[in-house]
Amino acid sequence: MITREAILHIPKSNYSYAYDKDTLHLRIRTKKGEIKNAYLRIGDPYDWAEGGLDGGNLNGGDARGWTGAGNYLMEKELETEYFDYWICEYQPPKKRSRYAFILEGKDEIILFGEKRVEVLNKDEFDEGKLSNLSNFFSFPYINGKDVLDTPEWAKNTIWYQIFSERFCNGKPEISPENVMPWGSEAERSNFMGGDLYGIYEKLDYLEELGVTGIYLCPIFHGNTNHKYDTISYYDIDPHFGDKEIFKKLVEKAHSKGMKIMLDAVFNHTGRDFPYWKDIEKYGEKSKYADWYVINKFPVNENLDGKTINYETFANVREMPKLNVENKECRRYLLDVAKYWVKEFGIDGWRLDVCNEIDHKFWREFREEVKEIKPDFYILGEIWHDSLYWLMGDQFDAVMNYPISDAIMGFLTSEKKDGEKLKFEMNKTIASYPQNVNEVNFNLLDSHDTPRILTILKEDKEKLKLALTLMFFQSGSPCLYYGTEIGMSGDKNNNSEANRRCMVWEEEKQDKKLLEFTKQLIKIRKENKEFQKNNIEWLSLEKNVIGLRKENIILLINLDEDEKIINLKNISRNLKLKDLFLEKDLDLEKVLIKDFILVKNY
Repeated sequence: MITREAILHIPKSNYSYAYDKDTLHLRIRTKKGEIKNAYLRIGDPYDWAEGGLDGGNLNGGDARGWTGAGNYLMEKELETEYFDYWICEYQPPKKRSRYAFILEGKDEIILFGEKRVEVLNKDEFDEGKLSNLSNFFSFPYINGKDVLDTPEWAKNTIWYQIFSERFCNGKPEISPENVMPWGSEAERSNFMGGDLYGIYEKLDYLEELGVTGIYLCPIFHGNTNHKYDTISYYDIDPHFGDKEIFKKLVEKAHSKGMKIMLDAVFNHTGRDFPYWKDIEKYGEKSKYADWYVINKFPVNENLDGKTINYETFANVREMPKLNVENKECRRYLLDVAKYWVKEFGIDGWRLDVCNEIDHKFWREFREEVKEIKPDFYILGEIWHDSLYWLMGDQFDAVMNYPISDAIMGFLTSEKKDGEKLKFEMNKTIASYPQNVNEVNFNLLDSHDTPRILTILKEDKEKLKLALTLMFFQSGSPCLYYGTEIGMSGDKNNNSEANRRCMVWEEEKQDKKLLEFTKQLIKIRKENKEFQKNNIEWLSLEKNVIGLRKENIILLINLDEDEKIINLKNISRNLKLKDLFLEKDLDLEKVLIKDFILVKNY
């Protein structure tokens, strides 16, 4: 029998969504290996044979003659450790649909509907069960406003994250008085003098690398080197520069085909934010008293690190939490978001700690920002399952830490487990609609994590494979500054070491790794197959795994020793080319040391 409790379908979710204004994607989950074929039975609920529409179709009677229905073979999209996922694309002629699923197992065929499971006759399907719409799921109508409309440009953007204070000091005269010599050991409280002038100066370097999008950690006025403690949302930090250099930076970046994304810290401010200072001075009488989440007045009592009279970000007393439900506070933040789009033409906001702010705010945020710039990119910082934020009314994408975890788990385990890698990658793909996966923000590390090379114990061959696996995913890959030249952190997990100064002395850079990264970016840009959502996992020799997207194949050797394998059985055409070495391969004798990226011509 087909295991009923393993079957899952949820309307208006990652299992049922409008991919565009004309197209539905319908998914269903079943127990692994149990279903031979899955069919989507779908159609217009109002198309009936003459005399067939008597109310029974919607009320549970023995309705017959539903002429609007068709049965469509579903594609097995992917598998995880316990489940198979099936998907079908359908364009409803009148944008409305009723649907159910016909599942063919080894010894029975069932109709899986919204209310119950019906067993079908193998030889002749029961028309009554197949036309009784009271048991069918509903996609009432594809409303254009509900469709997640993501920026087309984000599908092939190569991001580069810059921790602004540590990238390049382009104008020493505006550095803080206590600035340290460039390259000094990074500490939580020290400054190195990185600024917007330095970023502007290095745009040619980023262009040569192949970068097409720059994500800047906060550049607004703050006390710390990280600037997540905002003092002013309308001013560039004076140690970074001013609005004039920022405008030049955006304009020059755009002239080079690069997008600019800023960091929006709307969950909290710094304690030197003027409105918080007003609360410290006037307490409950401050006109901003309701702008923050305050439990008791006065707010500046009990600041012993254990008891705080107000809510904060992560129990950090220097970062009091904003009450975004306050109408004036809400309006203020929305105006901030629009200001930098209108005045400077930025292309994206990365939303810090966005999951601690109410969904209604983010719906308003999307509406107002997209009204100014329809192809604006909205990226949420969420580390867990984020589906609720990605259904068309809030964000375009999130920082895809689950993909990072899958790759890291694969490369750091004592024995590389290709099956586990497949299941974890597939689980992430199945967690979201395809139009989310196409623009999701893929990363290996960031200012909030240990550096990837440190995690991999300085193994640069593993780093190359990690980068290749990330670039193989659909979505937008992101490099954390310095990864391309071999920068690492601290083996003792000193978090500030992950934010060290960018190394600009060429003799200290790993030039081979830099050239590899440039080539990987070039390959990604030239081969649109990388943007495809699904990965086909190939059955090859023992301890060799293969990942295919159309004509691009990534082969990974799980053994210590080099391997020679025969690829004739997976070659769709006449020849394979090694994309890194740019040479043709002998299909019967493909040498794999660690990994190889090939294209089937």
